Amino acid sequence: MARVTVEDCVQKIPNRFELVLLAAQRARNLSRGEELTIDRDDDKNPVVALREIADETVELPKLEQDLIKSLSRAPEPEPADEEVLDLIPTDQNIFGLQDVSAEEEAATLPVENEELSPEDLEAAIEAELAGRPRR
Repeated sequence: MARVTVEDCVQKIPNRFELVLLAAQRARNLSRGEELTIDRDDDKNPVVALREIADETVELPKLEQDLIKSLSRAPEPEPADEEVLDLIPTDQNIFGLQDVSAEEEAATLPVENEELSPEDLEAAIEAELAGRPRR
């Protein structure tokens, strides 16, 4: 066949969209190094693919499976529980607002149900405000 036309291939594959998909897949396979089933005659891979389809020298079911395999995507695997790790330990001051350890902060907090005198309460508030920058 000196020249291939779409009409020659449509006789083999009636659906033009399917023809384009299969010819493109065969051209990709040829680019990857698969063996030619006809002489190249200085034609590029898409033309060779159409000529092969028209001459029925390529197996269409195998080509369909190659196309389906190339278009399917495997789902990304879920991370295993061992892979999910905390990058920053929760006992550290992750925001960097104060250079106070958890033990020092707990020592300065009033105990629940403990009654503070108004003077102690005022001193605690002033101490807390003095340690923070003003806005």
